[in-house]
Amino acid sequence: MEAWQIVAIVIAVVIVGGIAYFFGTRKSSGAALAESVAPPRAHAPASGPVRPPEPAAPRPAAAPEDVERARLEAQRVRYEAESAAMQVRQQAEQHANTVRNRAESDIRDLRNKAEAAWNEEERKRQEKMLDVERRLARREAETHQERQKVAVLEKTLEEEKEKLGTQLAEAKTRDEELKAKIAEEEQKLLSIAQLSAQEARDIVMKKFEEACQSDLAKYLEKKEEEKKDRADELAQRIVGTAIQRCAVRYVSDTVTSVIDLPSDEMKGRIIGREGRNIRAIEKATGVDVIVDDTPGVIVISCFDMVRREIARRALEKLINDGRIHPTRIEELIESEKKAIDEDIRNTGKKTCADLGLLKVHPQIQYLIGRLKYRTSYGQNVLEHSIEIAHILSSISSELKLDPLIGKRCGLMHDIGKALTHELDGSHAVLGAEQARRFDEPRLIWNAIGAHHEDMPYESTYAVLTQVGDAISAGRPGARRDSVEQYIERLEKLEAAATSFSGVVSAYAVQAGRELRVLVDADKLDDQQALLTARDIAKKIEDELTYPGEIRVTLIRERKVVEVAR
Repeated sequence: MEAWQIVAIVIAVVIVGGIAYFFGTRKSSGAALAESVAPPRAHAPASGPVRPPEPAAPRPAAAPEDVERARLEAQRVRYEAESAAMQVRQQAEQHANTVRNRAESDIRDLRNKAEAAWNEEERKRQEKMLDVERRLARREAETHQERQKVAVLEKTLEEEKEKLGTQLAEAKTRDEELKAKIAEEEQKLLSIAQLSAQEARDIVMKKFEEACQSDLAKYLEKKEEEKKDRADELAQRIVGTAIQRCAVRYVSDTVTSVIDLPSDEMKGRIIGREGRNIRAIEKATGVDVIVDDTPGVIVISCFDMVRREIARRALEKLINDGRIHPTRIEELIESEKKAIDEDIRNTGKKTCADLGLLKVHPQIQYLIGRLKYRTSYGQNVLEHSIEIAHILSSISSELKLDPLIGKRCGLMHDIGKALTHELDGSHAVLGAEQARRFDEPRLIWNAIGAHHEDMPYESTYAVLTQVGDAISAGRPGARRDSVEQYIERLEKLEAAATSFSGVVSAYAVQAGRELRVLVDADKLDDQQALLTARDIAKKIEDELTYPGEIRVTLIRERKVVEVAR
C-alpha cells in the first residue's frame, strides 16, 4: 500500500469520527427536548376503577451553549485531524522522497555496475579478437613458409626426376648392350662346350646338390635331435607337474577283513548250534568266515569286496546287538545290501561333484561308485580313477586343452571294471559301450575304449588317458603283485633277453623296472648291439604284461687280460 493511501485513510477515519461525535450530541439534546413538549399518551379504558395519571418528571431544556460547545468541539477535532493528516502526509512525502532517492541511488549503482561489466566484457572480447587475429597472422606466416618450402622441394624433385630419367635411359642402353654381350658369350660357350643351356644348368645344379647333401643331412639330424630333446624335456615337465599336483593316497587292499570280538565266547555264538549261524552267514553273503585259535578276532575272506563289506558290517552289528540267529542274520544282511547299494550311489555322486563334473548319467555315477569296491593289482580302482582325473586335468591345462574333458576321461576310463565279473570282454570295451549307451560324447567313450589300444585313437584325449593310466599304475607302491607273480615276471624278462643270439646273460634289477643285458663283443658289433636292444624291448612290449615301463640296458665291452711273467 502506498504512503498517500495510508494518509487518506487516516484523514477519513478522523473526519468520520468527528462527525459521528457531533451528530450523536445533537440527537441526545433533541430527544430530551421532544420528550418535554410531547402530549400525554392516550390510555385504553380499564375494566377496573380508573386511577388518575401520575405527574411526569420535569425534563431539562437543551441549552444553546451546549450546541455551541459541540460545534466548537467538532471544529477542534476537525482541525486536529487535518493537522494530523497534514503531518502524516508530510512524513509520508518525506519517506517517499527518501525511498525515491534510495531507489535512484540503487539504480545508479546498478547502471554503473552494468556499464562496468559491459565494458569488461567488451574488453575481453576485444582481447580475444586480437588474440585470434594474432594466431591467424602467425598461421598465415607459417603457411607461407611451408608453401615456399614445398615450392623448393617441388623444384628439387623435378631436377631429381630429370636426372633419374637420364640415368634410366643410360641404364637401359647399358642393359641392352650387356644382354647383347651375354648372348654373344653364351653362344661362344655353347659352341665350345657342345652343350645346351638346359644341359649346362642341370650339370651345375647336380654338382651343387651333391655338395650340399652332406651339410643338409647334418643340419636335419641336428634339428631332429634338438626337437627330440625339447619334446622329452617338455613331456617330462608336463608329466612331473601333473604328478606333483596330484596327491592321492594309496590303499593296499587285501582279500580278508578282520573283526575284533569283545571276548572269545562270542566265537561260539557266531558259529551257533551245529554251525547253523556261520553257515547262514556264508550262504547269505558268499564269503568264508574263518574262526581259528587267534584270540579276540575272526577273519572274513572273499575276493569280492562288496560281499566282504556286507558280511563285515552285518557281523559287527550282530556282535553289538547280541542276538545271533539265522533269521536275524538274514534280516541284517538284506539291510546291509541296501545300505551298500545306497553307499555306492552316494559315492558316485560325491565323486562327480568333487571333481566338478556335471550332467553325468545316474547309471554312470553308479558304476563309478562300484569302483570303490574294486581293486586292480592291489590298487583301489576308484582312487586310481580319481588320480588319473587330476593328472589328465593338469596335463590338458598344460597342453591348452579342456581340463574338464580330461577329468571326465580319467574318471570314467575304468568303469568297465565294475562289470567284468558280470559280462565277458575287455573292461575298456565294456566301459566304452556303457558310456556310449548313456549319452556320453564320442570323444569320451573313444578315450575309454582306446586306453588299452582296444580301439583306434580318435583324439588327443585318448592318448592322454593311456598316458595317465600308465603314470598312475607305474608309481612305486601304487600296485603290488604276489611273490609268485613277481618272480614269474622277472624270470620272463630275463628269458626274453637271453633268447637272442649273442646274449651272454641278463639281469632284471630295480624290481623289474630295468633289464641289464650283457652280450659277446666278438659276436656282435656296435650296430648289431643297437638292433638287439631294440628287438629285446619290442619283444617285451609284445609278449609281457607289466605296469609302467622297463628300461633295457645292453652292455658290450671287450676285456683283454695278459699276464706279465
